[in-house]
Amino acid sequence: MLSIEKIMNLSPVIPVIVIEDLADAVPMARALVKGGLSVLEVTLRTDCGLQAIHAIKEAVPEAIVGAGTVISAQDLADAVAAGSEFLVSPGSTPALIDAALLQNIPLLPGVATPSEAMNLLSRGISHMKFFPAQAAGGIPMLKSINGPLPQIKFCPTGGINAATATEFLALENVYCVGGSWMLDKADIARKDWLAIETKSRVAAALA
Repeated sequence: MLSIEKIMNLSPVIPVIVIEDLADAVPMARALVKGGLSVLEVTLRTDCGLQAIHAIKEAVPEAIVGAGTVISAQDLADAVAAGSEFLVSPGSTPALIDAALLQNIPLLPGVATPSEAMNLLSRGISHMKFFPAQAAGGIPMLKSINGPLPQIKFCPTGGINAATATEFLALENVYCVGGSWMLDKADIARKDWLAIETKSRVAAALA
């Protein structure tokens, strides 16, 4: 199993995927991977999230598939059972961190403040999701955190787009960013997987 650090360094952008129609999961994943984005975060915001993870793992073995919006120990267990190779959470609770450490599953827990980051660091976790990135202070906040806590590396997510991703990726404490701008709802509605592949290729080139 890859470490969370290696996963974060595989691609400059981790697509945040919300699957409304299970039939879209595999072709969408294939388009993203063909475009150069091999690390995929499939959120558990919809009823078919877990099924989508399983389907992508079966059909697109070259993808590194993780579960997003993991907010409880039960979510963690369900995501692992579905085949998730890493987990992403909008925040963290002691129960969630305990479960992740017990199972030794790569976890990217969300933080928005230095205190939250320090609490996770005390548990041996130094790779985190900065969320909601723009609302929580964006680039100025990450620069400020890097001063006293340079050992922490982030994946900022929330409000980041193609125009701002490069600025975030230029920061010393940012390994990758999370976003969904390459997954245009109109493209998905039209099943225009080539358009998504093209946008993914542009995102992958931000490295």
